[in-house]
Amino acid sequence: MGSDATISPTSSISSSSSTSPAPSGYTTSRAFLEALAEGGVRYVFGNLGSDHPGILEAYAQARADGREHTLPELVICPHESVAMAAAIGYAQVTGVAQAVLVHVECGTQNIGGMLHNAAKGRVGVLMYAGASPYTQDGELFGSRNEFIQWIQDVHDQRGIVRGYTKYDNEIRTGANVKQLVHRALQIASSAPAGPVYLVGPREVMEAEAPTRQADAAHFPPVAPAALAPDVVERVAAALAGASRPVVVTSYLGRDREAVPALVELCEAAGAGVLESVPSHVNFPADHPLHWGYQWNDQNHNPLLEEADVVLVLGSDVPWIPAKNRPGPTARVFVLDEDPLKEQMPLWHVPAELFAMADLGTAVRQLRERVAELADTDAVARRRERAAVEHGRVFAARAAREAPDGETITPEYLVACVREAIDDDTLVLTEAITNYPTVSWHLRRTAPGSLLGSGGGSLGWAIGAAVGAKLAEPERLVVSLVGDGSYLFGVPSSVFWMARRYDAASLTIVFDNNGWNAPKASALGVHPEGTAARRDEFAGHFTPSPDLPGIAEAAGGAWGRTVEAAGELKDALAEALGAVRSGRSAVLAVRVPGM
Repeated sequence: MGSDATISPTSSISSSSSTSPAPSGYTTSRAFLEALAEGGVRYVFGNLGSDHPGILEAYAQARADGREHTLPELVICPHESVAMAAAIGYAQVTGVAQAVLVHVECGTQNIGGMLHNAAKGRVGVLMYAGASPYTQDGELFGSRNEFIQWIQDVHDQRGIVRGYTKYDNEIRTGANVKQLVHRALQIASSAPAGPVYLVGPREVMEAEAPTRQADAAHFPPVAPAALAPDVVERVAAALAGASRPVVVTSYLGRDREAVPALVELCEAAGAGVLESVPSHVNFPADHPLHWGYQWNDQNHNPLLEEADVVLVLGSDVPWIPAKNRPGPTARVFVLDEDPLKEQMPLWHVPAELFAMADLGTAVRQLRERVAELADTDAVARRRERAAVEHGRVFAARAAREAPDGETITPEYLVACVREAIDDDTLVLTEAITNYPTVSWHLRRTAPGSLLGSGGGSLGWAIGAAVGAKLAEPERLVVSLVGDGSYLFGVPSSVFWMARRYDAASLTIVFDNNGWNAPKASALGVHPEGTAARRDEFAGHFTPSPDLPGIAEAAGGAWGRTVEAAGELKDALAEALGAVRSGRSAVLAVRVPGM
């Protein structure tokens, strides 16, 4: 090769279009954001970094052009975990997946706990993270120009989330970015819903993109699946012919319209209902067929053990096998959009039939057939018996709702909350060891009026409250949380966001001055162990943090700590008044300690 063909060290850094901004100004970043909006994303909950100049430029250009309505609104989140929680909350209320924007692999790792909740709670969220630029000598526009872009370059960024996502991909060109976004949202929204993850290197996101691309209308979620006719016949015949049928559910209420259909099915069969680890209102608590709630109950449940037919309708943990499973002769049927729990390595329910179907569709199919098959007199007798059981179990719980002198018991606290709110109030529950107390004593009846995370990572509720309030601005939102889950929720970020985006809610903290859950777990395994004898569980919050003070300092919230039962109702009323005036409120309530 002649000397005139020698490439100089600087020849790749030229003034060509590859090292200049997109001539038209229409970039992959702009197309990406438009695709989100076209797919139904109203908010991008973002924590920004060095990988997002193209995103910020696209927003600025859209505002300058008077076309900001074509992009989702950017909601600034000072912590990635809160961004993810807010997106989950919005999606849980509306059923529409939202987007989370984070900074490369560092931001991706910061969403970890909430990613778990989205995956286990089956909530659609589209996560986008940039990736470190893949050129370093200025070969392309957007090439590396900050030291962190070498430090943040990792072998497999997408692998960080792959155990929790339904889909992941890299945006490699602006030519098909809308197709990738629409496909990701389609997968995120199709049952069982769940999180998806896209990454985009800076050079690609800064490059020019074609303006005409894929149509979001061609990427709808998969249509609901129905039960096969022979499955309907088999399950309906078992329910209709049973003497003690029981339905167990955890998240059927994710579909609000499925709840009244389940009521009609259970009335047609005379079947009692148990809610196991509920994350939704699955059945009205005041209905005479409601038999209560199961959590980490370490005792036998005779209503379940005596059942001859058990229908599991949407539940990951219908019972704890070592403690309160159905009897050995019970016929068990499992209907679910995810009947085999393929993401759970160890899981089994001894059932004679597993069927995949949309829960609402399946319930309506069964309702019609059971009504045709069931003997009216036999059903009347079952319903009468079930009503007696309902009255017995709920009366026993109601008897616990009085305070212990001036000591505020969790039961009394939840009873006071129940009296202070209406049926339409949205309650988010993350009370951990007081989960059962919230279920038994709040006694929600309206579909969609109670939400849990559906997962096991703490810190969801207060961030989710921001997303829920953005989804339904006129609705009162109340979070019931433990002091540990409150601190996990990054309240400094949450209440700043709530103030900036006019998303006020009430947070009520069960303040027992520590982590009670690890203590309960230790006692469950070592009830007579050294830790139990010495009362050493390493979970005390000493000195006690000023929980309302965090929210006051960060977001101007109303805050108060209450210790005496005689003060509770007035404090609740004052807190609710603050929220209705547009100001967030945090009421910490001292309950018996660890």
